Amino acid sequence: MALTGQMADRTKGLILWTLAMVLVAIGLAWLVYLARDALLVIYVSVLLAIGFGPVVRTIERHPVKRGDRALPRWLAILIVYLVIVGALTIIGFLVIPPLVDQARELWTRLPSLLDQAQTFLINRGLLNHRITLEEAVRSAPGTPGTAVGTVATALTSIAGFVLAFITILILTFYLLIDSDALFTAFARLFPRQTRPRVLDASRKITTKVSAWLNGQLILAGTIGATAALGLYLLGVPYFYVLALIAAIGEMVPVIGPILSAAPAILAGLSVSPQTALFVALFWLAQQQLENHLLVPKVMERQVGVSPVIVIVALLIGGAALGIMGAVLAVPTAAILQVIVQELLDERDRDQSQV
Repeated sequence: MALTGQMADRTKGLILWTLAMVLVAIGLAWLVYLARDALLVIYVSVLLAIGFGPVVRTIERHPVKRGDRALPRWLAILIVYLVIVGALTIIGFLVIPPLVDQARELWTRLPSLLDQAQTFLINRGLLNHRITLEEAVRSAPGTPGTAVGTVATALTSIAGFVLAFITILILTFYLLIDSDALFTAFARLFPRQTRPRVLDASRKITTKVSAWLNGQLILAGTIGATAALGLYLLGVPYFYVLALIAAIGEMVPVIGPILSAAPAILAGLSVSPQTALFVALFWLAQQQLENHLLVPKVMERQVGVSPVIVIVALLIGGAALGIMGAVLAVPTAAILQVIVQELLDERDRDQSQV
């Protein structure tokens, strides 16, 4: 009887412990869900800190003048930031003025383009009468209230994006400053005998994330160069500016190419409807080639992740987190590949010792 009672007590304790662990897991999952936006910002900052780490260390170890002391790390990070901000500023000065001129020219030609389109539709029996631009605007779907709500939502989204961007810059800066101390603290979480393997895995992860950033630059340069050539041959004005926009849009999966295609098609429309159609077809063909050939091959060569894993990671990341998930899919897959490989190697070593 005493033995039976002890077994009952152990079973009851095991059930209670299991229920407690399930409740803790549910609570942690709920907490992660509530803090998903903040965790995403932290994860992006960590990836950028890992990716920019080798560049910062290179600048830090090579002073401007021979014989000078090594640069402080904070100064090396500021140099990287200034280069990025300077490049973005130059791009802005190159892109914005031509786009404003193009939009003004397109707005001037809009009535004639609308008239040509209506003539085409009337001649083929697809439209009964002509519609003025004022009638088209007045009959557009939506009410003033919904329009105001849409504008307010857009402004809120922009403000949130700007705030998140500033937070990422600041957090990445401090992660780069304290990278050595943070990594030492992280390594101490593991037993002493496994720390060399943790160091080796960390170096591999750093190499892969840096290679991913380089791969993004290669893809952007390739898309920008091919877009410049294609738009030039099609006779589209401001082709160099549109190619620069295409290169920048390449850095944002899914929506980036769509946003970069809009000004190119509008520029083609300022020439003729046929040119706009050819630009749209060119953009479609370019993006199909980029999605199914360039991205898998470049990422395989740079990051060491197979094309199958790249495509699957992009699909899963896009479905789970949208645009941001697609952006983070490849580096996340590379990090998981290193971790899984280390675990498999450890299992093989343990089995060989048995």
